[in-house]
Amino acid sequence: MKAVVYESFSTAPRLQNVPDPVPEDHGVVVKIMATGVCRSDWHAWVGHDPDIVLPHVPGHELAGVVAAVGKNVKRWKAGDRVTVPFVAGCGHCPECHSGNQQVCDHQFQPGFTHWGSFAEYVSIHRADLNLVALPDSLGFDTAASLGCRFVTSFRAVVDQGKTSAGQWVAVHGCGGVGLSAIMIANAIGANVIAVDIAEDKLKLARELGAVATVNAANGGNVVEQVRELTRGGAHVSLDALGHSATCANSINSLRKRGKHVQVGLMLAEHSTPAVPMGKVLANELEIIGSHGMQAYRYDVMLDMIHSGKLAPEKLIGKRISLKESIEALMRMDEFQAAGVTVITEFQ
Repeated sequence: MKAVVYESFSTAPRLQNVPDPVPEDHGVVVKIMATGVCRSDWHAWVGHDPDIVLPHVPGHELAGVVAAVGKNVKRWKAGDRVTVPFVAGCGHCPECHSGNQQVCDHQFQPGFTHWGSFAEYVSIHRADLNLVALPDSLGFDTAASLGCRFVTSFRAVVDQGKTSAGQWVAVHGCGGVGLSAIMIANAIGANVIAVDIAEDKLKLARELGAVATVNAANGGNVVEQVRELTRGGAHVSLDALGHSATCANSINSLRKRGKHVQVGLMLAEHSTPAVPMGKVLANELEIIGSHGMQAYRYDVMLDMIHSGKLAPEKLIGKRISLKESIEALMRMDEFQAAGVTVITEFQ
């Protein structure tokens, strides 16, 4: 099969012919029809993930068709349209038994723990636990755009932030994660403030339902602007970027008893941000992490897509080929593109 492979960190990957994967007894092989290009893939490529084993194939936001099935798989057959959470569970640890596969003690992640979906085929483990069926009405490109960004944002806004109608939600960073969170929070009736440094992304945020925007590049105080717009601070605030500055702004823009949800990955020099713990204590703030979403929770999100309350296809900014994904991956940290980039051509 064709796959994008890098043999050392921060050096240009190459499009290569590599052996096709074979399914584990408990797994399947999926023929990739579409896969997203995510900043998490960039983090892995530059070496921020110590568990990456070289040579490596990136990619974790995938949608496709089951091509081969392991002998112990019961729920899936060749031809089924599927996707998979970017964090998948083992099915045996205490976290999996409690229904929290997104923090499985022995989790696997295509594109991180093993070769991923910048390829024609990918191996998926523990298929009966982790695969998600895709409705025929949902295009593969849209399904791939759900990836880690949309589902993580859904869990961050709905399950972790427990956002309700009428609340003020601040979203710091309007990449794929942030734009997804804006759409989801708006769909459940929240008032959303979008914060970014790029006017084109803020324009898209407004189109997706943000009632106000703050351009952090204009020199104003982001926290003061958010607190003024929300008349006292956000009920829920998300750092959708994963930067020390956006993390601090998110916490400081909360009203008393507000919730900060950390969605963007905090890696490298941003892995240990300063937290205003005095304010957290005095104002009874909550600091919450959000890392993926369980396969069994997809049905709620897919029902909202089917009803038209969520329209993730609006987040797709560009569709590219597998060959073009090399440059897209290497330039991911430049934050140039508005919306989600999806690979849809593999030949």
